[in-house]
Amino acid sequence: QVQLVESGGGLVQAGGSLRLSCAASGGTFSRNVMGWFRQAPGKEREFVAAIHRSGVTTYYAEGVKGRFTIARDNAKNTVYLQMNSLKPEDTAVYYCAARYGDDVTITLNYSLWGQGTQVTVSS
Repeated sequence: QVQLVESGGGLVQAGGSLRLSCAASGGTFSRNVMGWFRQAPGKEREFVAAIHRSGVTTYYAEGVKGRFTIARDNAKNTVYLQMNSLKPEDTAVYYCAARYGDDVTITLNYSLWGQGTQVTVSS
């Protein structure tokens, strides 16, 4: 059974950078779209970014455009989220997820989720 495992979270000062990784393991990975979501305390989970298997098509939430970059290495079954110019409001648990289909702008119907990694940005 395929599993997603995130890593790379931590504590960083405002303006700093972090790179999150999400590795898929345990079977054939056939879902074309992988995404990152986040959930801050007391808030609903929100979409952050998505990428197609091709690595060419990406989609970002407005609040992270220009600061975050999603990328993937299919040979390693790994997706990355490079986060620059971090702000305190980026503090959240970040989740990796995957779904079938090809449209990266669809932020629903993700069927496979990781356990999450905490990102804390201090002011």
